[in-house]
Amino acid sequence: MLLGAIADDLTGATDLALMLSREGMRTIQTVGVPPADFDLSDVDAVVVALKSRTNPADVAVAMSLEALRWLKTAGARQIIFKYCSTFDSTPKGNIGPVTDALARELGTDLTIVCPAFPANRRTIYKGHLFVADQLLSDSPMRHHPLTPMTDSSLVRLMAAQSKLQVGLVSHENVAKGAESVRAAFDEARRRGEGVVVVDAITDQDLRVIGEAVAEFPLITGGSGIAIGLPENFRRAGLLQRDITAGQFQAPDGRAAILAGSCSEATRGQIKAAIEAGMSTLKLDPVDIAQGRMDVDEAIRWALAQEGVPLIYSSADPKDVLAAQDSLGQEKAGEIVEQFLAKTAIGLRENGVRRLIVAGGETSGAVVGALAPSALFIGREIDPGVPWTLTMGDGAPMALALKSGNFGTADFFLKAWELLK
Repeated sequence: MLLGAIADDLTGATDLALMLSREGMRTIQTVGVPPADFDLSDVDAVVVALKSRTNPADVAVAMSLEALRWLKTAGARQIIFKYCSTFDSTPKGNIGPVTDALARELGTDLTIVCPAFPANRRTIYKGHLFVADQLLSDSPMRHHPLTPMTDSSLVRLMAAQSKLQVGLVSHENVAKGAESVRAAFDEARRRGEGVVVVDAITDQDLRVIGEAVAEFPLITGGSGIAIGLPENFRRAGLLQRDITAGQFQAPDGRAAILAGSCSEATRGQIKAAIEAGMSTLKLDPVDIAQGRMDVDEAIRWALAQEGVPLIYSSADPKDVLAAQDSLGQEKAGEIVEQFLAKTAIGLRENGVRRLIVAGGETSGAVVGALAPSALFIGREIDPGVPWTLTMGDGAPMALALKSGNFGTADFFLKAWELLK
């Protein structure tokens, strides 16, 4: 193994694993930290998926350090800490505390913050994160129920969380190439900075940054930062492009969709599915909590549909707030996640072998319930979202684990074409 990654949620891990696979690395994604004897034959990169994004900071740090130590023991030469391309976090963490802990463990004096993902219109300029044409603080992420993002300055956001001094490498340096970026890193070290935000507007910028961090023990950012890293190993003669990376035979069986994300993108995908005539069942967390809807009823409904059934809890921000006021912020989300996770188990027991799951927290709950030992990364549906194949005991399933903000409006309709 050449490259090891620690991701703070499941869909983010899949997104990163896809990026590495697309660049020709034989990549698997594990669900949590694997056992010591986990088979890594014919693997170039391993992405360890954690559920640490919204945990207390000390818990997230402990989980991340456990993953780091496993990856180092397994031979990883470089580590990526992967978080969301919208820097989802609170003023207390967890991105800053985890970065600090990983940097200390690896003994590195400088690392980077670069959540840019131009393919999904996440860009960084003058240290400010943009979502499409809006500053992060003006985007729909300002209404996120768990991690509302009300500041677009990554320097300020990171400085509020990290004990390291935070600086900026501007786009002017990036545009001049890798040597210019390395020179900016040297200047940052002289100023005593331990972490620098790096501007990136295009994929080419990310390739330049990737070349410049070839010798960094630790890199932090979104999945886009991985674009330029495999080439470093090729230059060193350690990696050959694998043209079979990302290919698998999908299992036969029924299909279904489970959506727990309340993001604007997922709500648009549900709307498009309804308009296209897809059968849908909307869940209300209050109904679930008060026993007016149960898992068996949802499973029976899904199995009675002729086409692909869509079960969703996604709602407008005002409806989410109403449910949180009634049940409590954390409990409202947990009720839905556990309901959909149990639904996924029931669907598998009844022959569903192809499943789309929308939402990072929902995907984490579903995969935790299905309990595959790892996921093989397959074909890309939309930027950042591949089909995956479960590995381990039990019947294999094709899973598409979609971050709430990702995917085009017709995602739920077109994804199945890649499995035919």
